[in-house]
Amino acid sequence: MKLTDSSFVISCPDVAQCPPSKQAEYAFIGRSNVGKSSLINMLCSHHGLAKTSQKPGKTLLINYFIINKEWHLVDLPGYGFAKAGQTQRDKLRKMIERYCLLRAQLTSLFVLIDARLEPQTIDLEFMRWLGENDIPFAIIFTKADKLSKSQLKENIDRYQQRLLEDWEELPPSFITSSQTGMGREEVLDYIDQINLSLHEHSIH
Repeated sequence: MKLTDSSFVISCPDVAQCPPSKQAEYAFIGRSNVGKSSLINMLCSHHGLAKTSQKPGKTLLINYFIINKEWHLVDLPGYGFAKAGQTQRDKLRKMIERYCLLRAQLTSLFVLIDARLEPQTIDLEFMRWLGENDIPFAIIFTKADKLSKSQLKENIDRYQQRLLEDWEELPPSFITSSQTGMGREEVLDYIDQINLSLHEHSIH
């Protein structure tokens, strides 16, 4: 996919205020500080499109971007931000769950995982919840440039072995680095393939 155009559309506090469009939506989510904004900017080749912050937990709204005037990229709030109070954590969880369950335009969710870390319970539980609710998702391992090739392979193999304890088959996964651009083509091609198949279905 050639990505020629990306721009911010709107921020929404709840799924009820999301735009009434018919366009496919690809949403990105992950724990605080997983590198979500940097990844979105890298995918769109648009520095500063999604606001990056040194302080985790800055995305508190559902942020919409329109890509190539054809589909929406949706930046969801991070989950599990330790410094947020319980009330705010509950509010964000409800916002995320309502979007995932109620938004008919949601085509696929990308769950971002820091490639450097052991499998985290919060991520595994969230993916299990997605599976239980039949929400299609793929995994994006981030920060791949921070590890040697052998360490990266070892970490991802271990992660996939852990996932196979819960899943009969693994979801699609991508290995990325916002610093080097690694994985950009693969993620965009995956979105492109889904968009093409949606287009074909709508014709028949």
